[in-house]
Amino acid sequence: MQWTSMVAIYGLFWVLSAFLVMPFGLRTPSEVEGYKVEKGHADSAPVNFRPRMIARRATVLAVVLFGLYYANYAEQWITVGDLNFFGKPPVEDLGY
Repeated sequence: MQWTSMVAIYGLFWVLSAFLVMPFGLRTPSEVEGYKVEKGHADSAPVNFRPRMIARRATVLAVVLFGLYYANYAEQWITVGDLNFFGKPPVEDLGY
């Protein structure tokens, strides 16, 4: 695998991980006692949004997921043939 492919795939894993870890640890105004929502702010907006913590968590999760992906790529644990759930296609050549 080329290093540019590795960087691109890791980037995809990082973005996916960021969206996966984003909701953990956030608190809404209704969960924080004594917090008053100001005019013009959404009631569902998080009170304690910390982008650096989300980036750290996403980086750790992306490293783990990419490590599993690369280990599978190198060791061929799961191949394309293993994911063929519907059997052989009814027509081999579609004529174009």
